[in-house]
Amino acid sequence: MRKRDRNSKFFLVREDVLPEAMKKTLEAKELIDHGKSESVWDAVQQVDLSRSAFYKYKDTVFPFHKIVKEKIISLFFYLEDQPGALSKLLGIVASNSCNLLTIHQTIPLQGRANVTLTLDVADMSIDLDELLIKLRRLEFVDRVDVLSSGG
Repeated sequence: MRKRDRNSKFFLVREDVLPEAMKKTLEAKELIDHGKSESVWDAVQQVDLSRSAFYKYKDTVFPFHKIVKEKIISLFFYLEDQPGALSKLLGIVASNSCNLLTIHQTIPLQGRANVTLTLDVADMSIDLDELLIKLRRLEFVDRVDVLSSGG
């Protein structure tokens, strides 16, 4: 993250006060996200926006529902090396409507392995504390740490 991004302030602004180029950037991004445009060039043509304006605003303007909806957490596990352990762990994650974004597992040493999962929990069917309790109850889980959360 660039220094400027870390120090930026964010504001919630009504659509009717946004400049037209920002509104059209949001429209173009939506066309791309929903597969209604095959490229940035196609999307900006459809909404009558210059490519330079699109690139100026694309990383600075977002629909409110996307900011609120996207929730990402990273969990770090200390696991005993047992057959099927990772499968059981992932089964609990999936059964609670978490979407696995990334996974990293170390080679087991001295009967232990470390696993880091990054999860999209926007649609999670339980709260985070309940998920952590379920995961910690697994017989092969020595410890679970929340590395980061947010979105």
